[in-house]
Amino acid sequence: MLRLGSNSPTRALILKNFGIDFVQNGGNFDEDSIKTIDPKSFCYEATKGKFNELYNKYGVEDMPLLVADSVVTCKGKLLRKAKDLDDAKAMLELQSGNKTSVITCMIYKSKFKEIIDISITSYEFTNFNKNHINEYLNSGECFGKAGAIMVEGFCKPYIKKVIGYESTAMGLCVEKLKVFM
Repeated sequence: MLRLGSNSPTRALILKNFGIDFVQNGGNFDEDSIKTIDPKSFCYEATKGKFNELYNKYGVEDMPLLVADSVVTCKGKLLRKAKDLDDAKAMLELQSGNKTSVITCMIYKSKFKEIIDISITSYEFTNFNKNHINEYLNSGECFGKAGAIMVEGFCKPYIKKVIGYESTAMGLCVEKLKVFM
């Protein structure tokens, strides 16, 4: 049993699908307090900030703590969660026909070990269909997702090439985590 320090339903589903027992307790870390625009640094700082908040609240005496965060990068730009429809549309247009990378950082700490991992999964996308983009935007599924993308949903038919684990792109590299559990 572990404590998932995240409000993400996708991260919870990943753990469930891999048979990992958990309780879910997210936090309130303010990602806007992070000043860097370097995607990998931002991802680490966000994860570390969330981890510190939840570690101070729960510790690891009762159960291990797992915290993760993800960002998307395309053409060197940091793509966080879309603020509005225009922001989401711009992110999708940038990624259409381009290489996009999802960076996920996780921190796992128990009484006996601490693991910090940064994993990257990269996708080469074909051009997104404009009508499909509009349907996706109107569905609202693009919100709450780094880079406004869903590799397990909207983006799936446009994947030309993938390097890395799909779980990393979904928000938690469970394949690496399971080795230590």
